[in-house]
This record gives sequence, C-alpha cells and structure tokens, in this order.
Amino acid sequence: MKKLLLPLALAAAVLSTQGGDLVNQLAIQTWTLRNLNFQQTIEFAVKHGIKDLQVIGNHIDPNASQEEWSKKKAALDAAGLRAYTFGVAGTSTDKEKNRRLFEFAKFMGIRLIIVEPGDFSIWDNLEALAKEYDIKVAVHNHGLKSLYGNPAVVKQIIQHRDPRIGVCMDVGWITSAGFDAAKVYRDYNGRVFDLHLKDKRVEKTQGDDVSFDTHIGEGQANYKGLFAELHQSGYSGRLAIETDSGDFAKNPNDFVAKAKAFVDAQGKAPLK
Repeated sequence: MKKLLLPLALAAAVLSTQGGDLVNQLAIQTWTLRNLNFQQTIEFAVKHGIKDLQVIGNHIDPNASQEEWSKKKAALDAAGLRAYTFGVAGTSTDKEKNRRLFEFAKFMGIRLIIVEPGDFSIWDNLEALAKEYDIKVAVHNHGLKSLYGNPAVVKQIIQHRDPRIGVCMDVGWITSAGFDAAKVYRDYNGRVFDLHLKDKRVEKTQGDDVSFDTHIGEGQANYKGLFAELHQSGYSGRLAIETDSGDFAKNPNDFVAKAKAFVDAQGKAPLK
C-alpha cells in the first residue's frame, strides 16, 4: 500500500504546482520606489522578499560609466537581487544611440528591455539590435491618447517582427482605456513578456474621463480573468508591482504589502 501511495502523492504534488503560484513571479517596477535612492530600493526589496527588479534610470542609469554599473550590479548580487529588466527606456531614431542601451543590458545580465518609442520608425533599429544582442524588447502602453494605448495598434507593430519583439502589458492603463485585461493578454497570443501589476478606476466627468490608481484588486481591472489566462497559458514572465500614484509612492510599504497579499490570495495555480 505504501508503494502505491508514494507515486500518487508525488503526482498530486506535481499537478498542484503546474503553472505555479503567481506570487512566486512577483517583481517590482522601481518607479513605485521613486522616492527612494538605490540603496534604499535594495533594502526595500529585501524586506518584502522580492528578488526581481525592473529598474528605472533614477536607480541605475544606462548612460553612466561601466564602473558605476559594476558597483550597482555587485550591490544587487550581494543582496540576492537582480535587475531582470530596465524601463521604460528612452529610445532614438539613431540606432547607435540605442546600442548603448543594449550594451548596458548585456553588462547587467538583463534579457528584456521595456520601451515606448515616440516614433514608429524606431522599431526597425530596435528589432535589428534585439537580433544582434539576442535581447528581447517589449513595448509598454499608456492610455488611449498615447501611441500604444490601443492593443490593436500594438498587435500591428509586433505581429510581423522578430519573436524577440513583444509586449509589456500595463494592466492599469489597459483597464482605464476601457479594455479587458484578460482578453487583451489572450489576443497577444504569447507575445506578452512582462506585466505591470497595476489597477485603476475610471470616473466620469463632464469632460474627459479621469482614471485613478487603486490598490491592486480594488479597481476595475479583471484580475480574476487575467490570472486564469496566465495559468492557462503557462505565463513565465514577471508581474512587476507598480503605481503611478504619488500618494501610494509616499508609502510604498503598504502598497506593495497589499499587492503581494492580493496575488497570494487570488493568484494560486488551480488544481488539475
């Protein structure tokens, strides 16, 4: 009987962990920690048990010297952290100016760069550099008034390009633009490389509608549907906790703790 129970227990353990609990894929977009310096950002991540950082230029500057990069990489390594991506990075129509960004990523061990080019023509040189360095590039979205606010536009940009060109899907901005995050993720058909874990609610006004950041899970984003899609597709990227709210950024401890608690409660892998 014991011989039979052991294989059954092992099988159950494997099935229960397929897809993984999404809390294990949490990262932080250090824009959330924009009021902290680099060392404080490291201490914050360690305190909250988050090992993966999507860094902004305030914390690690791609235009700094290699000596500066080396010091900051060593500090991350010593704390058991990694800068898994950088963004949202500025880009240029000049390919050689963009090369600096890829050299920075290569030095830091970054395999993904987040961008939001102000000119569609920039994609040609970004694609060439992505191929040359074998580093992925993902387009980030803001609201409908931005170039990439409509998912249909984003799909049109990426669908005929190299597989290393994909999407950093900002759930908050997708939601405030009136789209369903679960459907948009599904429609991108495996080209979502990164997610900004953000939530927003929209208030109607006599002029333009106004959106506000909320704690994750307290806004209008369809996180139940999105989490189901992430599990179904076997999403292996990161969910980078982020807020645009200046008020939340003043107390990121509370914001991040609540985000982690929400994902821990709602993001568990379904039993098979």
